[in-house]
Amino acid sequence: MSLIAVLPGDGIGVEVTREARRVLEVGARRFGFKLSFEEAPVGGAAYEACGEPLPAATLDLARRSAAVLFGAVGGPSWEGLPRQKRPEAALLGLRKGLGVYANLRPAKLYPALAGASTLKPEVVAGLDIMVVRELTGGIYFGEPRGVATRDGEEEAWNTLRYTKSEIIRIARMAFEIARRRRRRLTSVDKANILEVMELWRRTTTEVAREYPDVAFAHMLVDTCAMQLVSNPKQFDVIVTGNMFGDILSDEAAQLTGSIGMLPSASLGGTVGFYEPVHGSAPDIAGQDKANPIAAIASAAMLLRYSLHQEAAAQAVEEAIGAVLGQSVRTADIAQPGCRVVGTREMGERICAALAG
Repeated sequence: MSLIAVLPGDGIGVEVTREARRVLEVGARRFGFKLSFEEAPVGGAAYEACGEPLPAATLDLARRSAAVLFGAVGGPSWEGLPRQKRPEAALLGLRKGLGVYANLRPAKLYPALAGASTLKPEVVAGLDIMVVRELTGGIYFGEPRGVATRDGEEEAWNTLRYTKSEIIRIARMAFEIARRRRRRLTSVDKANILEVMELWRRTTTEVAREYPDVAFAHMLVDTCAMQLVSNPKQFDVIVTGNMFGDILSDEAAQLTGSIGMLPSASLGGTVGFYEPVHGSAPDIAGQDKANPIAAIASAAMLLRYSLHQEAAAQAVEEAIGAVLGQSVRTADIAQPGCRVVGTREMGERICAALAG
């Protein structure tokens, strides 16, 4: 039996995680494997309960689980706290504690939502991109960093730093994922300006020699940002550094019509970490308005990458597509003529489609 740590967090995280868990339970029954679930507080809810956004007991549960299903953290109630006490600190703590270094963000457009994208349907129809973002290095973590006043003027600095071994491991992860998809990988950098990116380009080129079956190309980040909105279907898998990946994956997200549709997985350690891309949305929390599809699709990734239940993962994704094909929508993706439902009903309908 596989233990799944469920960390709902704050705001709509509680609602969407509930539906994702129900889908996992239905999938386990249909495909004949066993799951157990244990919940723990994280983020603002954990701070209110015990004064820390990531209690030691929560991290311990995550480490001894087969996978972590995460909701969302944050909200205006905690914005005035010291940085290390804010709900968002839990995310960094979990990533570090689990040793995950690769963030996978798929941007997949379901056929029924082609009209919901901000781009023309013919540009995005059939879109299916995977952004593989290096998660624990780069400018977000590089040292030295700081803020100081010198000669009467305030200044701040951060350091963009990667080791060759960090680049090798994220590149290999991306190549392996490309092998499971359409065997095309684009490495995105800024090698024409930055020495760090020169190392990135040289190193990914070296790793590419280990994967002759994968078509490989380099692209500058500014070109990639433009190509994502002009010709997005040229991409299969994109691999890039932490900051570029953060930006490009959000850009790719908008192509699908709503951030409420987008799942993610953080891999590389002993335990996979799965979460919807959206935030806690406190303005609609508790109102049965949130779109649970990103959380449910994150559960599908959990089935695929941590539990190795590919058939179940595909069935969940097909169930999502089937419900959308029935013109059922949550408010964020509603179109004229569609039936608008709440969080719970959308989850129920996907469970019913999955159960068969």
